[in-house]
Amino acid sequence: MTVRQLYYRAEVEGLPGIDKTEGSYAKVQRQVLQLRRDHRLPYRHISDLTRWMRKPASFDSVEAALQDTARHYRKALWRDSDVVVEVWCEKDALSGVILPVTALYDVPLMPCRGYSSETFCFEAIEAAAEYGKPYIVYYLGDFDRSGRDAANALREKLERFGSERSVEIEFVELAITERNIREVDQANWRVRARTGDMVRWLPTRPHKRNSRADQLWTHDYAVELDAIEPDDLRALVQSAIEQHMPAEQLEVLKVAEESERSMLAGLAEMYSGDDAG
Repeated sequence: MTVRQLYYRAEVEGLPGIDKTEGSYAKVQRQVLQLRRDHRLPYRHISDLTRWMRKPASFDSVEAALQDTARHYRKALWRDSDVVVEVWCEKDALSGVILPVTALYDVPLMPCRGYSSETFCFEAIEAAAEYGKPYIVYYLGDFDRSGRDAANALREKLERFGSERSVEIEFVELAITERNIREVDQANWRVRARTGDMVRWLPTRPHKRNSRADQLWTHDYAVELDAIEPDDLRALVQSAIEQHMPAEQLEVLKVAEESERSMLAGLAEMYSGDDAG
């Protein structure tokens, strides 16, 4: 999970000294940093995919290249599917939380970083058009003014470009929307919300009123996507994907993938033997 998700969990569990302030969030950040430096919390347990390195793959030999291909070989699981499925997330920071599910099912994960650019949307439609299949986008974003505006803007861009390229689009908002919210407890700044099969209390925050657009928001509160427990968020995404590729179908394809990976590993061994000879 991200540090912010951990902060929300600390708040929900009522940890002493943690409240709905940026100061409390900073306190959690400091403590998580110290726990990791003290080797009491594994670094891999905190997600951060907002920073990355770009470098072309390179190898010492053909054998090494074949071995690497065998290790990382993935079968195109959706080749025979009737649809193209993608998951879009407003928050880049949460991509590391969702990636284990989308990677398992070979589904593209598209971090939007707030408002998606025209270029990003255009390129997504161009790629989808190559398949000639219905294009299904599952979207995750905050429940606040900017989050709702970002979702609406993304839908408009995808549908506009899709119309130009004759791509049939289904835009599905998984969370967080007004449809998810079952009950509001304003006194304790929380809401009961359904995400997939789970109904849980989620912490809220006062909605910002800085701009004219923010002042038009009809709710006194906002709910961040980070407030959803990581396991619930992953289960929500998995359930959406499995509507199009059930787990049993995935298992069959994974067996085929492993067989083909073994074949590639065998080629690497053959090349090594020939080289030695």
